[in-house]
Amino acid sequence: MALLLACASACSERRAPVPPPVQPQVTAPAVRVEAPAVPSSWPATAVTAASGPVDVAVTPADIADLQGRDLSIPLPGVWAANLTDTFGDGRTKGAHEALDIPAPMRTPVLAVEDGVVAKLFTSQRGGLTVYQFDPASRYAYYYAHLDGYAPGLVEGQSLRRCQLVGYVGLTGNSPAGAPHLHLAIFKLEPKPRWWRGAPVNPYNVLRGSRPCSAGG
Repeated sequence: MALLLACASACSERRAPVPPPVQPQVTAPAVRVEAPAVPSSWPATAVTAASGPVDVAVTPADIADLQGRDLSIPLPGVWAANLTDTFGDGRTKGAHEALDIPAPMRTPVLAVEDGVVAKLFTSQRGGLTVYQFDPASRYAYYYAHLDGYAPGLVEGQSLRRCQLVGYVGLTGNSPAGAPHLHLAIFKLEPKPRWWRGAPVNPYNVLRGSRPCSAGG
């Protein structure tokens, strides 16, 4: 009897261990996260003018009209002779439809003429921006790469020529160490929308203009 018990004990020790049962793998179902919807009235990114066809075209009469308004150069101390035509310069993301005016950080940016603040907008490309409509909502003036807005500036606010709208900065895709004002002018469609229009070369409009003074 003792031998049988000893054999049973030894045999049980030599028996190979039984692996635990394999559990089937369960894959969690994929979860799709929807991005919040963007209002249909807003463009995907801020632009100086529509990237697609617009229901308006710039004519020689438009250029003459703008030149006849004697728009002010929006930076104090900058004269027409100091401007360089940068309209149409090649960029990594399309043509450059604006005038770049270099200036020190926080230089006051002043309204080129009377009008209204149509939109205050921040975008990846333009940074901190102001869209101003002229009194007849025929043209828009776009000030980009701002370091800040004028204190208390709000959408719908009336502007007077040479009134402070903001300050020169480096926001958006402005090159590091090169503060400047990105100024665009575009002709609005019959139904004005702040992000759509046909671009006008600001250099051709401002060649005979004078600067604002910092005091307005």
